[in-house]
Amino acid sequence: MKSQIKVKLHRRCILPGLFTISMVTGFCQKKPVTTESPDKKISVEFMVNGDQSVGYKVMFANSMVLENSSLGLVTSDGDFSQGLAVTSVSNTEPVKDIYKTLNAKKSSITYLANKRVFHLANKSGQQLDIIFQVSNDGIGFRYYFPKASGNVTQILSEATTYTLPATATAFLQPMQESKSGWEKTNPAYEEHYKQDVPVGLYNKRGWVYPALFKTKTAWLLITEAGMDGTYCNTRLYNDSLSNIYHISFPDPREVIGITGGGLLPASKLPWYSPWRIITIGGLNTIMESTLGMDLAAPAKKIDPSFVRPGKASWSWINSKDNFIVYDEQKKYIDFAADMHWQYCLVDADWDRKIGYDKIKELADYAATKNVSLLLWYNSAGDWNTVKYTPKNMLLTSELRSREFARLQAMGIKGVKIDFFGGDGQSVIKYYTDILEDAAKYKLLVNFHGATLPRGWARTYPQLMTTEAVRGFEMITFNQADADLEASHCAMLPYARNAFDPMDFTPMNLYKIQTKVQRKTTSAFELALSVLFLSGIQHYAESPEGMIQVPGAVKDFLRQLPNNWDDAKFIDGYPGKLLVMARKSGKKWYVAGINGEAETRQLDLDLAFLKGKKATLISDGAEPLSFKNEMVTIANNGKYQVEIKGAGGFVLLFE
Repeated sequence: MKSQIKVKLHRRCILPGLFTISMVTGFCQKKPVTTESPDKKISVEFMVNGDQSVGYKVMFANSMVLENSSLGLVTSDGDFSQGLAVTSVSNTEPVKDIYKTLNAKKSSITYLANKRVFHLANKSGQQLDIIFQVSNDGIGFRYYFPKASGNVTQILSEATTYTLPATATAFLQPMQESKSGWEKTNPAYEEHYKQDVPVGLYNKRGWVYPALFKTKTAWLLITEAGMDGTYCNTRLYNDSLSNIYHISFPDPREVIGITGGGLLPASKLPWYSPWRIITIGGLNTIMESTLGMDLAAPAKKIDPSFVRPGKASWSWINSKDNFIVYDEQKKYIDFAADMHWQYCLVDADWDRKIGYDKIKELADYAATKNVSLLLWYNSAGDWNTVKYTPKNMLLTSELRSREFARLQAMGIKGVKIDFFGGDGQSVIKYYTDILEDAAKYKLLVNFHGATLPRGWARTYPQLMTTEAVRGFEMITFNQADADLEASHCAMLPYARNAFDPMDFTPMNLYKIQTKVQRKTTSAFELALSVLFLSGIQHYAESPEGMIQVPGAVKDFLRQLPNNWDDAKFIDGYPGKLLVMARKSGKKWYVAGINGEAETRQLDLDLAFLKGKKATLISDGAEPLSFKNEMVTIANNGKYQVEIKGAGGFVLLFE
């Protein structure tokens, strides 16, 4: 059998609604072209519509979870959103990808899918391929221009849509207005989620990825991956009361003038677009899937020896700007050493308040304690008005090479780069250029005031984490954010942190050192050390606060793994409850948080741990206290645990 099925370009091939290919006649029949997942639970139907546009719909367990949705692009070379003909369709081919990572919910990952390619031509005969890959946990599709061209092609718009059932509900983070917020630093993906809202809810700037939806039969998590600097990041947009979500390009102001690019995607051909990704299944599928990393580009070839996940002390979250001084940073180095943490982050204005020479002294001192320093940088030239320094040190490859070489010689192990504020193609190119140059000088990277990384942690293993979240710093500023912390944290692992590492900077175990009163319990905060995924976890606790913490809790944190081998979803609902199990080596950690105000009695199914003993750390009777006890999981695998309102627990199975 030939690898492709040829279709005659004949008017009878364009049927209102659906078509397929007859192996015998080559003519079209009124039946969809279906691509199924290996387990056959998910199927994607590709269609040509009456106006010669193309589309798709998605079924899960014989129920429709995405209704007729559109495909296509409009480019500077031609229109690929209508007037299309199918020239051939490939056979279904199996895809297998095995890879390892130190910065995800699993360390060894196998991706299996069925692939089909639809070869199209527009009215001018220009070629476009649409590639579908369907795995047991969802689908990915992308566009490909196969014919080489010496000219640069620009994508003017995407026709891609996602049509949710009208009865679906959504969990969505609003996109921020460009150049709004403090010092014009938005968008930074730092809003609270709208939870369990009708799919027709409207936001004039659209919605960020990942976007979570609930239908009658399944959950869907929509995102994108494969951003290589030739495309802009996108967002979802729907008209008021509409259940149709469009791919939308960034605000025209989301550009920078240092990379040679602009707002819209532009590249020479051949050219692949990013992957459009829809994870589909139960909440267990959403929480255990790695699809957002599976479809990212494989890891760049770098020296892997410097890629070390870990934990960091960080003074700024407690003592803020005025204490980025030598003595305070030395104290936090000692704090990291005492807790067996690998890093200490020195934040903004270190160059003015400490200086390069004294930072070198701190780096040398930290090395004697088996601690490495990370340094903060302002990303920017003229795209924000932030005064913090170092600033303007990373704008070109020449400048970056000079600065990164200096840091490497000083023994610095990583950089935190802040305030990007945009998703245009030129901004994305700036991110990828920084990552490429940082790898040359063996520097780990943390992006703040930043976009969602969209699978970059796989492609660039030195990308340890990215903010792109309304993190704990906002809780230290505002009582309103502190009041919402429990629900907000119980939402994040289902969406923002589902695939990409997240620098929320969690875990304040004692008290916030401002006038803000924390509303979560100490065991809730401890559970975040297991539930939140970040290559380097920057903890929001001070040395003074840790003195108040029981020895058993400190020992738990000293021994907590730096990365995970496996994950299991146990129980939960977005914004209300989460119980996850994570494995490292032979140890399992089970952690839970209650996003609501009322105490809950949980009946957990821990059959994979039946008969095993565990250490339980939960909330004590007094505020800010802990309870530590040994428990055994029954032989039937059932385990009951009480969890206070805004409370939490951790179970450690040796």
